[in-house]
Amino acid sequence: MAKFKYRWQMYKHIQANLGNIYAEAKKAAAEIGITDELKGKIGLTGAVSGCPAPMTKDVMEASEKGAKEVIPLATLVEQIREIVKDVYGDEFDACPVNTCEAGLWVAFDTLFTPPMLGRGDNYRARYIAPYEKHMHHQGGYGRPFPPKYKDYLADRGCTAGELGFYGKRQNNLDVVIVKLAGAKYDCHGIKYWPVPLLTEVDVEASTEKLASAADDHVEFLSGFTSLGYDTPGYGYGAKDSDGAPLLQKYIGELAQEFDVPYIVDNAWGLPFVGTDPRKIGADVMIYSMDKASGAATSGLLIGKEECMVPIRRALGMHGDRYGTLASYGKAAYVTQDPGKEALLTQIAVLKKLRDNPKAYTGTVDQLYDLVVDELKELHPKIRQGLLVSKSYNCCTVEINYENTWKGDGLGFPIFSIEDMYAGSHAIQTGLSQMGVVPTIAYDGNIMISPGQGTSDENGNIIPEKMRLAIKALVRLMNIIGKYSGFTEE
Repeated sequence: MAKFKYRWQMYKHIQANLGNIYAEAKKAAAEIGITDELKGKIGLTGAVSGCPAPMTKDVMEASEKGAKEVIPLATLVEQIREIVKDVYGDEFDACPVNTCEAGLWVAFDTLFTPPMLGRGDNYRARYIAPYEKHMHHQGGYGRPFPPKYKDYLADRGCTAGELGFYGKRQNNLDVVIVKLAGAKYDCHGIKYWPVPLLTEVDVEASTEKLASAADDHVEFLSGFTSLGYDTPGYGYGAKDSDGAPLLQKYIGELAQEFDVPYIVDNAWGLPFVGTDPRKIGADVMIYSMDKASGAATSGLLIGKEECMVPIRRALGMHGDRYGTLASYGKAAYVTQDPGKEALLTQIAVLKKLRDNPKAYTGTVDQLYDLVVDELKELHPKIRQGLLVSKSYNCCTVEINYENTWKGDGLGFPIFSIEDMYAGSHAIQTGLSQMGVVPTIAYDGNIMISPGQGTSDENGNIIPEKMRLAIKALVRLMNIIGKYSGFTEE
């Protein structure tokens, strides 16, 4: 295999050999025992929006039971609020929505954008976002500043222009994008693009950069945002003695200093078990409840009451004008209402997270052992560059391979998030060729979680099926490593 001088040459060679990679991957799938009956029935994670895991028996039973009863939706929402207050205290409140993205949308519009009413010209507002992974969510609701980022969402998603990601931008709202100190933003992938590589983020220096940006834009400043994850691959490996990611904690302190809200996108996170909004000073944290939690497709906002009242008003869930504690009426974001069945499943999983967190954390511990064991079959050159971490927040195991790029020469291929959307991500497309539902695996990160045909009806891992999916990943990485020239002597 030829050695390559430049990154783009390596990715060009991989693209030219995708047919060979797929052929070898299919052969490997048969060798490890992925039968025709299993193809498309097992996967590396059940926590993806495009193919969520089947719900567990207890959650299904709660949904079916409630579906047969006459229950006002406001009553179900109040049950969710009560469970959240049981854990986080009376100063916190909750508001369910139909998706996590809907929760982000209403939170950004309610808390960050300027008012639309009143005489005279409107003013602009700006929120600050560290330059991290999948910025089209937490960083996609304003016009980018500085201008060099104005096109950074151009290729994300299948629809371009005003009806694509650009259409999410809010009224007179800008987003100030701040590179993190210690991070790398090299270009990688067949869909060649800058990728945030975050395992070496310098928390203190990054906080200083964020504070400097806040000072520069103080006249326009309306808030801060970030992801809520807890792993090194997302830049949150450094934690305090309570387990709170330091970078998030410091952003929360900055928000408090400037008296603006801190909105945290914790889509893949677990309420109660994962990142604690109290410990990082988050004003609002938003979850995708069909991912790690295992509810039906829906989202949930949890935050301080001061911020949650206007959000609930925007959804028509706050008290009526004539004076009630709650309603289920109409408002600007009535389009984001969740259905009855979604609310019933949220209640079921929130009770489980509150009362039996080990049902989630114990699964992560078991999965971690399986992953570490199967990774022994990786080529040594790939294996020695791995950083493998547990995430109780995301109920996942993270495999990060940024360190394969340390030293001279090129490392193991890193596929950009644009590769994922373009269908040119060799790990994801290769897994599909093997009959395995692929996982989130871009920017040097691979996330693995149970549930995609690898768990029983009670949510317990089926070791032989989980191993099979991991084995497929390992074999595919060895194949890609060969065609990239990385593992060739």
